Amino acid sequence: MPGYEVTEPRLRCVLPFEAAPAEVRLLRRAAARQLSQWGASVAVDEAELLITELATNVVKHVGEGASATLILEWRGERLRLEVHDKSEILPSSKTAGQDDVCGRGLHLLASLAVDWGVVLTAAGKAVWCEISAGPGSACQRIERALAVLDSYQDVGRGSALHRGLYDEGLAESAVALIADLLHWSAARGHDPDDILDRAQMHYEAEADAA
Repeated sequence: MPGYEVTEPRLRCVLPFEAAPAEVRLLRRAAARQLSQWGASVAVDEAELLITELATNVVKHVGEGASATLILEWRGERLRLEVHDKSEILPSSKTAGQDDVCGRGLHLLASLAVDWGVVLTAAGKAVWCEISAGPGSACQRIERALAVLDSYQDVGRGSALHRGLYDEGLAESAVALIADLLHWSAARGHDPDDILDRAQMHYEAEADAA
């Protein structure tokens, strides 16, 4: 048919929410249920982490009680997350100091995504990110982890790298990164032990399926 373009199938879900800590928790759970229904359970943990960060940034930088919307879109092997709000102020990803466990925020978590960005809309702005949800996600995660750990050394951690001990330096960075993520989770009301248990279960399930 002239002018007809075939596009790959996609699944889409729109979840309006109010910018408030209690709403962020409900939003995370609703998104997890939706992804499980789609059969994208492999992406649930990463999606919950990124949704929490994006929604919390609306609370902090747009204002508690502001209206916002989360859009989930699963296309091919990628899951796209978009958070829309009515503010035109664009977020910035800044590198925090070595001892600043609260300042990495969007920069740290966006580094865990395949890609991310922010665009102005007719009503305000949308912050989006994409994560891998396909069968090749394990290899992509390893590559992404290596890139994150490499960049993490740039903020001053892991002196072993400067002695030429690359693998040892990356191991130190991994410990520092995990510790900072646990600080981040505790600051947002999560139980760090629960986060570790869930991550371990997620890793073991993927390792058994490989």
